[in-house]
Amino acid sequence: MMSNRKWVAGALFAALLASAAQAESGITDREILVGQFAAQSGPAAELGKRMQLGMQAHFNAVNAAGGINGRSIKLVSRDDGYEPEKAAAAVKALIEEDKVFALVGSVGTPTNLAALPAINAAGIPLIGPFTGAQALREPFNRNLFHVRASYFDETENIVQHLSTLGIKKIAVFYQNDSYGKAGLEGVMRALTKRNLKPAATVTVERNTVDVTAALAEILKTSPEAVVQISAYKSCAALIRQARTKGYGGQFFNVSFVGSTALAAELGEIGAGVTISQVVPFPYTPSSAVVREYQQRMTESGHKDFDFSSMEGFLAAKVFVEGVRRAGKTLTRESLITALESMREVNLGGFIVSYGPKNHEGSRYTDLTIIGRGGRFVR
Repeated sequence: MMSNRKWVAGALFAALLASAAQAESGITDREILVGQFAAQSGPAAELGKRMQLGMQAHFNAVNAAGGINGRSIKLVSRDDGYEPEKAAAAVKALIEEDKVFALVGSVGTPTNLAALPAINAAGIPLIGPFTGAQALREPFNRNLFHVRASYFDETENIVQHLSTLGIKKIAVFYQNDSYGKAGLEGVMRALTKRNLKPAATVTVERNTVDVTAALAEILKTSPEAVVQISAYKSCAALIRQARTKGYGGQFFNVSFVGSTALAAELGEIGAGVTISQVVPFPYTPSSAVVREYQQRMTESGHKDFDFSSMEGFLAAKVFVEGVRRAGKTLTRESLITALESMREVNLGGFIVSYGPKNHEGSRYTDLTIIGRGGRFVR
């Protein structure tokens, strides 16, 4: 009789688990619905579009191979125009109207910060946000899983490189919002570490290219280098106007600028501009993950490789690995637990690591330069 009771209890428990999985938003026997909120229009549109292409390239390959435990992945993307108010509305719609299971590859610091209340209220996991801001890492948030290095990591690398070259007179051009201020804080930390102060700190408003006044302030101090913390349109406008006025100093950008979009905006005057990166170099198949990325992008009809779609591809790979580890009874809680089990996981030359109190993912950074014809070199 005791054995029968144990069997019945076990069966009931299994049934409850199965029922919970069926009741979980965005999960059916055949499909996993995931959401992305990102700019698909406006001056930062290429960032969201390229992230989406990279994610979809991996999801296409997973679906073609039968999905995960028989479930295919469907991506729903909502346009937030890189504006916080629109991002808050977009993520709410993804959760309440589209009823997505998880969020992957959102884009931007102010937009992600605006979305946090809805994310926390729903307890929905967000994997691979395209931002390195410390405000999304501290305090620790159990719902957020970062894949990229932080802006502190990137700006430390940039300032260290400049210091090695003997360059000490450094100006900072930053976007007047949480993203720009996060990057500025990173530069200030790196400068202070070396007993240096910025030659100038000037701002530009988000989604604008009104940089005339900012450039005038920069040129007054004749800096040897300018570190830019903004999106590609405004950074390109500053560089273009500076070169027109004869400024010959160096320009450095963090990865969020949108490397390919910046190179396209600048054309031939972009040669020599340096950009820090947080993903492997996507143009040379020197590692397994880059070879896989290039193959999947090509299979999806896209032979134009770039850093942003590479980042989207990696975010999708981390999400898929988490889903695989979570097993057939897939819930948001089981996905979070599964992702936290990923310790020093090698995705093919790019390592991510998580734990119950560590959702940082990676601290990989690199420096690249725009060469002739807009091509990137390391």
